[in-house]
Amino acid sequence: MPRTTLVLLPGLLNTRRVFEPQIEALSDAADYIVPELWHHDTMGAMAEATLALAPPTFALVGFSMGGYVAFEILRRAADRVERLALIDTQATPDSADSTKRRRALLDQTRIGRFRGVQRTLLPQLVHPRHIDDATISQPIFDMAEEIGADGFVREQRAIIDRADSRRMLVDIGIPTVVVVGRQDQVTPLPRSQEMAADIADSRLVVLEECGHMSPLERPAEVTNALRRWLSQ
Repeated sequence: MPRTTLVLLPGLLNTRRVFEPQIEALSDAADYIVPELWHHDTMGAMAEATLALAPPTFALVGFSMGGYVAFEILRRAADRVERLALIDTQATPDSADSTKRRRALLDQTRIGRFRGVQRTLLPQLVHPRHIDDATISQPIFDMAEEIGADGFVREQRAIIDRADSRRMLVDIGIPTVVVVGRQDQVTPLPRSQEMAADIADSRLVVLEECGHMSPLERPAEVTNALRRWLSQ
């Protein structure tokens, strides 16, 4: 029986390192593809680049921004996706205030003020108990530095222009797991609860004492959720 291929879609300013705990722990169960999404500035381009790398059928995992790309892949090639995992993400578009903040960040970046992810941003990204944990924070800093200003601009443009995916949720008929940190401030718990309620064959997993970066903050729990999902 052929092995499952997991297509892992990282979030904003994230590389494959965000999934390293899961890649290592699930190496017995699946093969992996992790596209470098930061080379593209639209969700469509990110989706097409991913589909070009992926086998004919695959299991799809979207973390944060990667969830937005996952929805775009479903729009274009739903028949190729065997199962879906949505981790700390949302189907809703940005509010006007969120878009305004993103555009301000782009303006700052264009005049040379991109500084990656600073320590002062960690309270928005991780649970308070994890702020001083270098095994969590250092990968966040390193990934942002690797992607850099140009990649950040491209990803933010894609996020700003993304489609509203809420209406398509009821049409998703594949096994789905929705994973979220209870203290996620970026894509709060109610967004995940709404997605899980609208997707027929779905299971919601809420991780305690966990912020937005659940694959790094709660690696074992995320891995366990994915292993159970793969066995459905």
